[in-house]
Amino acid sequence: MKKTANAAHQIESLIAERWSPRAFLEKPVEREKLLSMFEAARWAPSAFNAQPWRFLAAEKSDTADYAKMLSCLAEANQTWAGKAPVLMILLAKKTFAYNGKPNRWAMHDCGLALENLLLETQALGLAAHPMAGFSVDAVREKYNVPEDYEPLVAIAAGYEGEPDQLSGDLKTRELEPRERNPLEKFVFSKEWEKSL
Repeated sequence: MKKTANAAHQIESLIAERWSPRAFLEKPVEREKLLSMFEAARWAPSAFNAQPWRFLAAEKSDTADYAKMLSCLAEANQTWAGKAPVLMILLAKKTFAYNGKPNRWAMHDCGLALENLLLETQALGLAAHPMAGFSVDAVREKYNVPEDYEPLVAIAAGYEGEPDQLSGDLKTRELEPRERNPLEKFVFSKEWEKSL
């Protein structure tokens, strides 16, 4: 299903077409495509080239590993994300490796890596849906995550399914048009909240 952004100004089609579906086919993602997604994340910019992103990934073909990651998701997300053939958790290294000091740009840089991954996913004919609904504590415990790493977001990825796979509120949300704030709400000039 296409949900092209109703952009007020010209943007690249890859950006306009990317959205976060909840309906996924249970078709496996080819390993080469999965590796290309992570390769795209690899080439994101980062402060001091620290590359603070780390990904945990689980493929449905490994049922035990997949079940472990799925159990970290909020129950409401498990209902639909459990159909996706790939689940991931993005984590940020909170300190610089070279001096041990806090990296205040780590989350920003991880966001850049995630967007690279999301756009590569789109370019490969796949779909991905980032989720805030997961348990940080469960990820830490089940994956023995060191204290210096912060679990940031969960991601479901795979081939997009049809809205009819979903029911109730999930189906309604799948069919809703995409919305974003107009530029006037977040692009300022000269003073705070004075639109460019």
